[in-house]
Amino acid sequence: MNKIVVILFLCTAFFIASVLAETTGVEIIPIITDGKYVVIEYTLKVDGTNVDDTNDGPTPMSFIHGKGQLVPGLEKELSGMKKGESKHVVVKPEDGYGNVREDAIREVPKDKIPEDSRKAGAQIQGRTARGRVIPLTVREVKDNTVILDYNHPLAGKTLYFDVKIIDIQDSAAHTPVSSP
Repeated sequence: MNKIVVILFLCTAFFIASVLAETTGVEIIPIITDGKYVVIEYTLKVDGTNVDDTNDGPTPMSFIHGKGQLVPGLEKELSGMKKGESKHVVVKPEDGYGNVREDAIREVPKDKIPEDSRKAGAQIQGRTARGRVIPLTVREVKDNTVILDYNHPLAGKTLYFDVKIIDIQDSAAHTPVSSP
């Protein structure tokens, strides 16, 4: 019985707040909470100086907050922000793409790597046992083998984001346009 009373109270309070907002001209400003559809513009700097990625301009990024569609450190820092707000966010490796794992560096036969990708720093795509495509980096080329790094290219890096909140809505009617 007590749960029904609480639910009725909350529904009544929300209804009254909505009516007051309509009659007084007060705008209810949504904040970012789990389950909200959020649209942002961002600029990412990995070393803190050079822009490594940005969507500032015609194609903002959208996501459902709390669904793990962003690196955890960024998603956490966006919680509670309002439409129009901007924020500088620093994400440590453990809250971003993780620390570099030495067990994710493997030596493979040279003939398994495309010839034009047999150079240190080359980015290629691999496939996990379950068929998921993952980025790989060529670390070193030896006489008969190639050292591949299976870590995410941003693993071990501190990420510096400048973020602006473009829109916040209920997520029920939205499918994100893109996710990181």
